[in-house]
Amino acid sequence: MKGVIMAGGFGTRLRPLTCNLPKPMAPMANRPMMHHIVNLLKKLEVREIISLLYYQPESISSYFGNGSAFGIEMFYTQSEADYGTAGSVRNAFTFLDERFIVISGDVLTDIDLQKAIDFHEAKKAKATLVLTRVPDPLAFGVVMTSEDGKITRFLEKPQWGEVFSDTINTGIYILEPEVLNLIPYQQDFDFSKDLFPLMLEQDMGLYGYVGEGYWRDVGNLDEYQQAHLDILKGNVKVEIPGTHQGSVWIEEGAQVSENAKFEGSVIVGADATIESGATVTNCVIGAKAHVAAGAKLRDTVLWEGSRIGRGSQLTSDVLCQEVEIGDDVVVAEKVYIADRCVIGNEARLLANIKLWPDKEVESRSTVSSSLVWADRWTRELFTNARITGLSNIEMTPEFGAKIGSALGAFAGKGRSVAISRDADNVSRMVHRAMTTGLMSAGVIVNDLQQTPIPLTRSELRNGKQATGVHIRKSPHDRRKTDIIFFSADGRDMPPSKTKSIERLFFGEEYQRAPYNEVGSIFFPERTNESYITSFLQVLDEEAIRVARMKVALDFSYGVASTILPNILGALGPEVVALNGYQDPTRMAREREEIEAAQKKLGEVVTSLGYDMGFIIDPGAEKVYAVCETGASIHNYRLLTILTKLFLETHPDVKKIAVPVVASTEVEMIAAEYNVEVVYTKNTHLAMMEATSDPDIGFVGGTRGGFIFPEFLFAIDGMYAVAKIMEMTVKSGLTLGQLDRELPRRAVTDRTIDCPWELKGRAMRRAMEHSEGMRRELIDGVKIWLDDHDWVLLIPDKERPTFHVVVETAEAEKSAQLALEYEKRVREWKEDSVAIS
Repeated sequence: MKGVIMAGGFGTRLRPLTCNLPKPMAPMANRPMMHHIVNLLKKLEVREIISLLYYQPESISSYFGNGSAFGIEMFYTQSEADYGTAGSVRNAFTFLDERFIVISGDVLTDIDLQKAIDFHEAKKAKATLVLTRVPDPLAFGVVMTSEDGKITRFLEKPQWGEVFSDTINTGIYILEPEVLNLIPYQQDFDFSKDLFPLMLEQDMGLYGYVGEGYWRDVGNLDEYQQAHLDILKGNVKVEIPGTHQGSVWIEEGAQVSENAKFEGSVIVGADATIESGATVTNCVIGAKAHVAAGAKLRDTVLWEGSRIGRGSQLTSDVLCQEVEIGDDVVVAEKVYIADRCVIGNEARLLANIKLWPDKEVESRSTVSSSLVWADRWTRELFTNARITGLSNIEMTPEFGAKIGSALGAFAGKGRSVAISRDADNVSRMVHRAMTTGLMSAGVIVNDLQQTPIPLTRSELRNGKQATGVHIRKSPHDRRKTDIIFFSADGRDMPPSKTKSIERLFFGEEYQRAPYNEVGSIFFPERTNESYITSFLQVLDEEAIRVARMKVALDFSYGVASTILPNILGALGPEVVALNGYQDPTRMAREREEIEAAQKKLGEVVTSLGYDMGFIIDPGAEKVYAVCETGASIHNYRLLTILTKLFLETHPDVKKIAVPVVASTEVEMIAAEYNVEVVYTKNTHLAMMEATSDPDIGFVGGTRGGFIFPEFLFAIDGMYAVAKIMEMTVKSGLTLGQLDRELPRRAVTDRTIDCPWELKGRAMRRAMEHSEGMRRELIDGVKIWLDDHDWVLLIPDKERPTFHVVVETAEAEKSAQLALEYEKRVREWKEDSVAIS
């Protein structure tokens, strides 16, 4: 007799344990589940086995090889598609030339299958199903038999009213080879739904044998844990490797301290270490795992290479390969941690959560909900005033409702909150989910619907609402969605307030409003009209109208296309519009795509003889410019040009503000007008905070965002376009002319990979290196090499990278210095000795 192991399961219900391996390879008592099945078949003298592969086949074939190490011959066949249980067996037609037994590779059983084979032979059956009795058969297919074992009826997933028997199908079948002729080739065909009903209809000798012994379908995480506990209790007979000492099994190479305490049954894998003072109760410790002194583990399964820190406590949990648990961590019941996760010291993981692979939980964090395919998990939900997540994976309706509830609790019952979005469908989904969360907290929701971000800020600035949010497709990564949080005045929410929301979110401390105090929704009227009126009031409309400028605009498929045309209609320029309609699928652009769009826009400007061209980002906040010659203007250079234009047309201004990364060109121009330059951090929040100084008339960024406090305290791409038109008209200068005539310096920006945990070391080395040198510590470490040349060393706030920005008079020198400092940073993040 030959054996067939069904080994193509995805193990979806076992995730996150099966994120990186097929379900049959999930460890059970330190051996893959399929390993136990192979042992079971060997007891039947089955020596030729074929494995039916589908999902991650190499994981199985590399483990079992040709089977010689297991005393069998192992063969493989892989389906090109999912052909169902019977259809996949049909693929092994040429191999199955004699009686064979089919068994799933992901069950745990010790049923005496030899008795089932004897029954099959005695009945001269063509197919025998191995059945078992269970107290709750609702989740399984019920099989009814006559007194002689002949199957009379199948009931797939019955209701209680249909549970006429407690015998269920175990998925173990003994079949004669001619049965394969009933299965169509490469078609979806199932044993229970198709083949067996067909055999029953044709009265082909279909029998059921009720086996005695243990059987468990390891179909979900609870079953996986229970199967391990059953092994430890001796409820199922499986081969447990290692030396048996009472109720403890210890494999070769394991090091167990004499002062370690074992309670109940424990399995310790090869080369594992259990230190003095550790207490291990009813656990499976994987190969090469490490349990430090003072740790307490109960009813827990550790896979290979996992490490438990000193004093940590785990109860009824499963840790996959190479999980790192820090010191004094508390992990509550039913926590499932996938491969290579890192849990920092003193972290708390609350009950019933799942961590997908490669998550990182920082020290002293509290995790209360499952973490799916994210890049990194920290104590901070926010990056500045923004939450960013993978669309419909992290940014889900559930998340939206929860963060809405937290924001509602922060705002307070009875208060008003403004909410807006872009045209993207995920934004719409999260917008509605947040609305429900806000309402549940008793908040009045002012729904601005599809609205540009600057308009939402403008609506908030009267301070009548507690807070506001805008949901958008990330302009940088089309896979992600952003939620931007505003204070009552429309500025970015400061860290002190985002921290409060985080505490509410993670602690789930928000209260629901009573049924009669649930919030309501309003749709404010004339929001656009109010914004446009304020917009035009502060511009010199007449000067722009008389000039009859010619401007090309790329709306980036964003929401500015619904507002700006009305404004430009009042200002009177001749406009050609590109991408002037909303298309959520095309809003996000990579840097290369923006550069290509600038080039195309430049071609339009030159071919039509226009004065200038602008790309407005989808959120209507930032602009990218081309001059009258069609040349693209880099954002660093655009700041220099706008500084000149602004100071030329606003002679009474005393101060301007720019980020610390801005070119010294700005300082040189400001000196000509005796204007002070105030430096800020390289964040939008810091730029907005600068506008609180009434002497600051202009705040310019290096990434296309510009603030004109005369109109708004935040970046506004639509106003920037109109203001640039006004300033060029009133000054008589063009963008191209200024680009040619203004002083030009060379800036080099290099990015170095730097893990989060090494950023602090690199910054410390930068401080040591710059000791005694002229430096500024506004944002990163800015080292002045002389009165004009400088180097800025700054870690990225959102990515595991480090930036080196260098400015000198000559491009060659700038590039050379950048390379030198890149080398230094690489050494700083790796060496333990300071480098000068």
